[in-house]
Amino acid sequence: MEATIVAKGKVEVRGGVLTVTRGDANKPSLEIGADTVVIGRNEACNLVLDDKKVSAVHLELVATERGVRVRDLGSRNGTFLGDTRIGEVFLLKPTTILIGDSVVSFSPSTPEEVEVPETAQFGPLVGVSAGMRNVFERLRKAGPTELTVLILGETGCGKELVAQAIHQASSRNNKPFVVVDCGAIPPSLAESALFGHERGSFTGAVDKRVSPFVEADGGTIFLDELGELPVDVQPKLLRALAEQRIKAVGSNTYRPVNVRVVAATRRDLVREVNAGTFRSDLYFRVAQIRVELPPLRDRLEDIPALVRKMMNDMGDKHAYDRVTTESLERLMRHDWPGNVRELRNVLAVAMAFHKEGPLDLAQHIAPLVQAAESTPTRGRTFQDAKREVLARFEREYFTALYAECTGNVSEIGRRAAMERAHVRGYLRRHGIGDPKNTIG
Repeated sequence: MEATIVAKGKVEVRGGVLTVTRGDANKPSLEIGADTVVIGRNEACNLVLDDKKVSAVHLELVATERGVRVRDLGSRNGTFLGDTRIGEVFLLKPTTILIGDSVVSFSPSTPEEVEVPETAQFGPLVGVSAGMRNVFERLRKAGPTELTVLILGETGCGKELVAQAIHQASSRNNKPFVVVDCGAIPPSLAESALFGHERGSFTGAVDKRVSPFVEADGGTIFLDELGELPVDVQPKLLRALAEQRIKAVGSNTYRPVNVRVVAATRRDLVREVNAGTFRSDLYFRVAQIRVELPPLRDRLEDIPALVRKMMNDMGDKHAYDRVTTESLERLMRHDWPGNVRELRNVLAVAMAFHKEGPLDLAQHIAPLVQAAESTPTRGRTFQDAKREVLARFEREYFTALYAECTGNVSEIGRRAAMERAHVRGYLRRHGIGDPKNTIG
């Protein structure tokens, strides 16, 4: 694994101790440090409260530079400080917390210096921010294990890339890495999509379908957007993970499989657990290790390293030398609602349009907004102005996708959620590449 070493640094975190002062619990007290701890009724929680008014996964606590962060996880009856119901607070002083009918007291501890990990890269992932270096350290420890990993983060944060990096850092790296997009599976076909089916097992099953668990045997299966999986299929997935065997729809026999599971979601699965739309036992089964990816807006200092890495991956290792300082500064002032995926699209468009000379990447941010701002209205009808704005957006959107997908029309169609014939039409309309020679 390639790694970049940066100056060693330390941060001061403020933790503490929770003591159960009313109610029954699996332990009398719980220390709060830099690793997140969870309180709830489920037996997999760090502090288990035997209280019917406590949710399965009620709240979480973690030591930070600002104090102990307490976050209610969408519990049914809430978390209270005195008479105040809280969502998220930071504790610095002795405090009493009411959870259902149970009471815990918080006592702060002496601030502790924690070293920021030195590694600024994990496989293909880069980032110099403290948040990403902590993620890399967690991935470094998780990679060689057989534990299931749950990757959390907003859309566009690069969760699939993280899953691939975990696979490459494991002993299974020479075996298959199979992706299952749970968000793209029709609910009625979810069981078949996960476990396969026999020919004729249901209407439309004209051929036998092999389970992705079988395809990934010996390797890693990545369950993307796990939070979209229908509730009725979740216990079957839990059984498959626990027993390491599956049964295809229409079959009477189980088949053993040897896979490591990595899952990802943009949903807050703990809140889904408390809302009854995701099983708590499945959550704890897939979240043996949790990795939370910070959004790009919270790690803007990573942008220069990301830009250099992405340009190199796109085949032009000298492109970064053409990026102006002013352009980088403008990139670091953008809030990046589309996260790393949006940044990659900006770079793809800029590199496609500017083969030589200085590269002003920032001019390609939010093309719809910029097109609207630059479209004169005087003497023009609404329809004419709208047509120009949409044409600019279409051209930049499909230019970026064409570059990202190296001309593969099938992949462009998948990402754009469009039929290939429509994709080819847009490529022809805007003169992007040579549609006759594109792949797929």
